Amino acid sequence: MDLVGVYSALGQRGCNKLVRTISIGALRTYGVYEAIKIRSRLHTLNRQKLRATSPKLWKRIADGDEALARDLSEGVLVSNIPFIVAVLDFLGIEHDGSGFFPGDTDSMNRLTPGWASKVFGEFSGRYPDDLVLLYINHLGWETSTLETPYLGPGAGTPDAAPDQSAQAASA
Repeated sequence: MDLVGVYSALGQRGCNKLVRTISIGALRTYGVYEAIKIRSRLHTLNRQKLRATSPKLWKRIADGDEALARDLSEGVLVSNIPFIVAVLDFLGIEHDGSGFFPGDTDSMNRLTPGWASKVFGEFSGRYPDDLVLLYINHLGWETSTLETPYLGPGAGTPDAAPDQSAQAASA
């Protein structure tokens, strides 16, 4: 699974909603301001310009711009740190208190079968569904535990857990 596929599954409306959650202050704080500015092809980056360029961003993502999808996801997620912390705490994944966890964390063991549905059930309604779905899919992409985008219960997408045989083979 790639992040372009996640955005494609969420659609243009979902992408536009996610762009509206981006905080320029958070982008600066977490060091992704320049990356978003460059990827969005804006000379100056502010909320109004980012929102105005959202349809162009969507078109580029729909055309397969994986780097833009990755950077835009980072921008959305760092702008919603309290949500990220809540999800990681819910899943029992160790993190630094700001929602970041080292790549060598044994987080895959915490992602048991049905983890995506559990997260969606817990956080849908408390947070925007597009944000919940983006993070579920981003976490699945980051940990290689989802092969296709998860779109919520009844959407016909798998809710995979880590492949135990693949883990054993790589150990």
